[in-house]
Amino acid sequence: MALLQTRELIAHYGDFQALFGVDIELAEAETIAIIGANGAGKTTLMRSIAGVLKNAAEAVQFDGIPIGAEPSDEIMAQGVAMVPEGRKLFPSLSVEENLLIGTYGRKIAGHWTLDTVYDLFPILRERRNSPGTALSGGQQQMVAIGRALMSNPRVLLCDEISLGLAPVVIKDIYKAVPAIKAAGASLIVVEQDIAQAMAVADRVYCMMEGRVTLSGTPDSLSRDAIHDAYFGAGH
Repeated sequence: MALLQTRELIAHYGDFQALFGVDIELAEAETIAIIGANGAGKTTLMRSIAGVLKNAAEAVQFDGIPIGAEPSDEIMAQGVAMVPEGRKLFPSLSVEENLLIGTYGRKIAGHWTLDTVYDLFPILRERRNSPGTALSGGQQQMVAIGRALMSNPRVLLCDEISLGLAPVVIKDIYKAVPAIKAAGASLIVVEQDIAQAMAVADRVYCMMEGRVTLSGTPDSLSRDAIHDAYFGAGH
């Protein structure tokens, strides 16, 4: 059985329909990547799973339980944490205070503590008393990931974690993925960088205009098929 799945997921912003019957599945201990151009619906999908956008209850299921209509704090308490696009750190708080916020909604014993997050991203231990905004973009992204891990999630949603970062920094951040998986989380990664998505994922879903246009394992998808699913045939 899938750990997390969407079924015929539809999402609107007011009168604008952003998702049209999206079906994805995430198995225990799996990493899936969601790729697609800007406006494809990737972030809307993540926000729907995380409960930021309300949906039909049955449209999102976690461990066999319908959670589509649950508020985001309830979904987090059940074990789904999101690293939001744009990091969303609290500027008035230190690195350590930002990390500790991750434990507020879900206090359970697990692998992730301040110490293990600092082991994962050693630079954060050095900067633990700095304000979050005094960090580089890459370090801020590490704080955002660490904050989500502090809830010891079963599913970690990563929305565009490489956006605006230098390639060498992106490499550093993605180096953390095996350790995150080894500690028991399954991941959904939204990524515009196709090569990066392919390198980290067990399976890939491509979206265009609010629909899934292609899915499969990275080695089963040809470059041409991805191009067509990403931009539409004929581009």
